[in-house]
Amino acid sequence: MEHHLCLGVVLAGGLSARMGQDKALLSRVDKSANSQKSMLDFSKQLLTKSGVSNIVISGKSHGLTDKVAQMGPLGGIYSVIEKYSPKALLIMPVDLPLMTHQCLSQLKRIGELSNKACYFSDNYLPLYLPVNGFVELFFKEHFSQSVTTTSSNQLAIKKGPSMRSLLSQVPNQSIQPNNSLSLFNANTPEQWQQAQQQLSKISLSKVNKNYV
Repeated sequence: MEHHLCLGVVLAGGLSARMGQDKALLSRVDKSANSQKSMLDFSKQLLTKSGVSNIVISGKSHGLTDKVAQMGPLGGIYSVIEKYSPKALLIMPVDLPLMTHQCLSQLKRIGELSNKACYFSDNYLPLYLPVNGFVELFFKEHFSQSVTTTSSNQLAIKKGPSMRSLLSQVPNQSIQPNNSLSLFNANTPEQWQQAQQQLSKISLSKVNKNYV
């Protein structure tokens, strides 16, 4: 996968503390398609349908372990870039049960045309991220100090930079999603329940249209 034009990334390395269980393993039921998938498999499927052929899972329990622990999403992104040297990333967090491949395709298409980091308004993830000199400089400045070996041979840990700080230092643009509901984030059991209810409504709507 080295130097692949666009590498898909599922961010699944969070602690899921507010959910109380691993969000990647939550079961997403789509009655309209008569399917049931884990959020991890659902996220991978979205990336595939968006035109990404190679996908990496970021997160120790499910895939690539972060080079520096407890550094948030950027720790996962940095680790993927260091290992695979991609030309660009299409990054999908594992906690968006209402996301559609049409929205991800829109993000990827506009990002590729502009050659800029591309995200939806007020939502830094999902993200299309060209791995250019701006991105490389950002990670060099913010992570080179962290990737050092301590006396116990454990990587040093300090508070990591934010997605906002990354996007403030690279050429970027925000766009409006085709479907704003797709950005609903499920981080708590209550939010997950709301997402499941919304999925049921969407499934019922599709069934009704088939009978019209």
